[in-house]
Amino acid sequence: MAEALPPSALIGWLGFWGRSVRWYLARLGKPAEVAAGTMGILRLASGVCAGGGSAGWLWMGSCTLGSPVRPVSFLFWLLLATPGAWAAGYEFFRDLDIGVRTVSHLDSCIKFILDSVIPSLLEDPTRRFIYVEMAFFSRWWKQQTNATQDIVRKLVHQGRLEFVNGGWVMNDEGATHYGAIVDQMTLGLRFLQDTFGSNGRPRVAWHIDPFGHSREQASLFAQMGFDGFLLGRIDYQDKFFRKKELKMEEVWRASASLNPPIADLFTGVLPNNYDPPKNLCWDVLCADNPIVEDPESPEYNADTLVSDFLQLASLQQQYYRTNHTVMTMGSDFQYENANMWFKNMDKLIRLVNKQQQAEGSKVHVLYSTPTCYLWELNKANLTWSVKEDDFFPYADGPHMFWTGYFSSRPALKRYERLSYNFLQVCNQLEALAGPAANVGPYGTGDSAPLKEAMAVLQHHDAVTGTARQNVVNDYARQLAAGWRPCEVLVSNALAQLSFYKQNFSFCRELNISICPVSQNSEQFQVTVYNPLGRKVHQMVRLPVSEGIFFVEDPNGKTVPSNVVILPSSYSKKYRWDLVFSASVPALGFSIYSVVKVTVHNSQAQSLQASPRRPRSYVLAIENEYIRATFDSETGLLMKIENMEQNLSLPVSQGFFWYNASTGDEESTQASGAYIFRPSHLEPLPVSRWARIHQVKTALVQEVHQNFSAWCSQVVRLYPGQRHLELEWTVGPIPVKDNLGKEVISRFNTPMKTNGQFYTDSNGREILKRRRDHRPTWRLNQTEPVAGNYYPVNTRIYISDGHMQLTVVTDRSQGGSSLKDGSLELMVHRRLLVDDERGLAEPLMDSGTGKIVRGRHLVLLSSVSDAAQRHRLLVEKEVLAPQVVLAQGDGSPYSSRAAPRMQFSGLRQDLPPQVHLLTLARWGPKMVLLRLEHQFAVKEDSQGNLSSPVTLNLQNLFQAFTITDLQETTLAANQPLSRASRLKWITNTGPISYPAPSKLDPTSVTLQPMEIRTFMARVQWQEFS
Repeated sequence: MAEALPPSALIGWLGFWGRSVRWYLARLGKPAEVAAGTMGILRLASGVCAGGGSAGWLWMGSCTLGSPVRPVSFLFWLLLATPGAWAAGYEFFRDLDIGVRTVSHLDSCIKFILDSVIPSLLEDPTRRFIYVEMAFFSRWWKQQTNATQDIVRKLVHQGRLEFVNGGWVMNDEGATHYGAIVDQMTLGLRFLQDTFGSNGRPRVAWHIDPFGHSREQASLFAQMGFDGFLLGRIDYQDKFFRKKELKMEEVWRASASLNPPIADLFTGVLPNNYDPPKNLCWDVLCADNPIVEDPESPEYNADTLVSDFLQLASLQQQYYRTNHTVMTMGSDFQYENANMWFKNMDKLIRLVNKQQQAEGSKVHVLYSTPTCYLWELNKANLTWSVKEDDFFPYADGPHMFWTGYFSSRPALKRYERLSYNFLQVCNQLEALAGPAANVGPYGTGDSAPLKEAMAVLQHHDAVTGTARQNVVNDYARQLAAGWRPCEVLVSNALAQLSFYKQNFSFCRELNISICPVSQNSEQFQVTVYNPLGRKVHQMVRLPVSEGIFFVEDPNGKTVPSNVVILPSSYSKKYRWDLVFSASVPALGFSIYSVVKVTVHNSQAQSLQASPRRPRSYVLAIENEYIRATFDSETGLLMKIENMEQNLSLPVSQGFFWYNASTGDEESTQASGAYIFRPSHLEPLPVSRWARIHQVKTALVQEVHQNFSAWCSQVVRLYPGQRHLELEWTVGPIPVKDNLGKEVISRFNTPMKTNGQFYTDSNGREILKRRRDHRPTWRLNQTEPVAGNYYPVNTRIYISDGHMQLTVVTDRSQGGSSLKDGSLELMVHRRLLVDDERGLAEPLMDSGTGKIVRGRHLVLLSSVSDAAQRHRLLVEKEVLAPQVVLAQGDGSPYSSRAAPRMQFSGLRQDLPPQVHLLTLARWGPKMVLLRLEHQFAVKEDSQGNLSSPVTLNLQNLFQAFTITDLQETTLAANQPLSRASRLKWITNTGPISYPAPSKLDPTSVTLQPMEIRTFMARVQWQEFS
């Protein structure tokens, strides 16, 4: 969307940051992984980013300054110098400082871009280029000669090639979980640290393409040590108000719990998303004319372009507060011929600065970088306003809300969440077992492929579901390829820790009740691994053949078990589920033995009830804590009771679908992979009643609801469970009627919620939402449905001040409360037209993605203990126990120890408010450890879970001994004791900057919502 641009200082950046797979697909039509990121910066300035002369370069703060210092009367960019460098004799005036940046993208293109940019940078020491995504840069880097690598290292050391952001990808902010964000950033920043040392460490976070911005993302970036955060896309109305109120740059206070400035991050909005100014795109993909300086030439245009540029600079200055501003120079796929860009920008810089000298123009232009830009803003010593909300939802025009991608391709979103779960299991077992996990009886195990595949999935056109179908298939292929070496690693680690070798099998199709080992074996072992720092009780559910089974726990004692009939079958062969409860220690495993004793199970057979339309009778399922009652006429859920707290709430739940707009008289905008736009405000019911049957055993109670041939649900309760489980199956969504459909699960209650509801931010802190309202600007609502949808990463809830209804999700979805007392979550969507945002194909979700199965966990509780319930439930849902099967009996793995049927990696359980976010091998004798407080300030008003908690890390782990401990920033790329960030003055008053206290491993305190990251040198225990 083209807009008039503001100036007060322009920075131009040349760069490549990896826009997205959708462009790769739209243009190349074949599988891709991620776009990379680069930028060069051209900066217009009232002061230049000055540096050393011909004798060499001076480092000034974090900037390498590129123009020779010379005594002139107009402003230069002078940055703080290192000892020995000084900047005397230059006055500062309120002039205009503009910089220019260059940008580009994608795999086969990346090689040509970098191959073209590096020589162009060498031609002129003032040129700059920035790069963002390491997924592609690292691949290019590995293909270079030692000589080329040395040249690139020198360019990085001199600041002529600058890395910004530095993650493996530029991740999405709506559909991503905070743990996966931290992992992918850590992977990219580690590559930079290992390759370039501190010279390669990015100082500026850079998200110019994600479709909305989360508060948690800013909090994570601040804790990673970034000085600032530059954005491209924000809502068009928000941008209008920001320009009007001079709030294009603010300090984002990204946590309500962490004391400032821990989660404070200076945040700026770029003037033109990330595209070059009009008529100034000099790439093979652009149609703009090059600068012609010869007045005799019929194509002479230098005066016109310089005049236009100065007008643009003057206009842009009106919307920013300092005499520095930015112009981005580049876009998708550009810089394959970098010489075209640099030659024309060289001319522009020379002509604009010549006019400044000749005619007294206040505009000075130069190449620069985001780091230099932020440095200059900081030096201005201004007081900045503070932002405390987020940038969702995002719209780029009336009726154009980018809220569809919150739910697009739900099968991929679930696969990504399962892969995050399995990656943490893989990481933990690699850390617990030590080197034996990598090389063992099952072969060579490796966590790196799944780490990289998961990092790629965080891209803003991957987990979002906004890639073409063939690329989505390739993402799934990469995840599957990453699982395999992790399965080998997990098998090696389990053998090492249990002293017991088994024929392990990983049942990847349990979600559709397929597991050959449990279905075809008379005897098998079930190893349940618990990745949480506390003991868990998990109901294990495995598909089996018809019969009666005995289950023994790790001590050889028989545990209760039932065989129940599945709600529906993909095949007539797979009809039975074995259910038993497993108790698994913290960060450890329990091994259960299962033996089939008879072929037929008359008891299970008698549980089957033929589906029917309900008759008039009372239908309910219940355990000691919850009762769920169903309407006997419709078969729909009608009431939930929390018997423990004497709470009762009428709740009607059903499935509905919005007819997806293909454009209308108000707007041609259609619903698509990115955009959600229903044609009507009210959705249509999939069915007003459900055919039902009921299953009741000692271990599970279920009501099976069949709404249509493509929509069904099982409402389930296990003993001891304080939530209601709703397992839904949707698809293939029928579209033969030529109507695109967006399917929701809606919960209606009589609660008075005053237009308010709550959603999580990337699975961590909670934000209050208000219907048809934005906290910091006046909304002109053009889409009452789509304009009130928000990303729901793990939970959404409503409250009337007395009780709270929370729905926990098993993947990222879009959700809202469109009426008081109502909640809805979009579970699937199938659309017939493209929304014209670059995908260039309808969102049909073909193949296995057509049918989707998922779960919603429903909590009814008092407000006082709601946080305790949903926080701990979400933790267990995201990091669920991993089940590994083995056919027959195993054999001893070590002659020096008896087989161990149960194991814990911890000496004692972690307190409930502490979450083990990361435990991963970092090197031959190193482990990366992250611990977090998972409750917010004052969130748990009933208990004590919002209080600080202190741990002794010295004796926490049983599998290894910590011999040395160093605390780092969140991304583990710099010691916390040496980390420093720019300090900003805010309009909320002074901020204290306490010095870091000396680390005592025996007394590590976590404040509410605090994450602490440690690098531990360890010694593994051979046996215990």
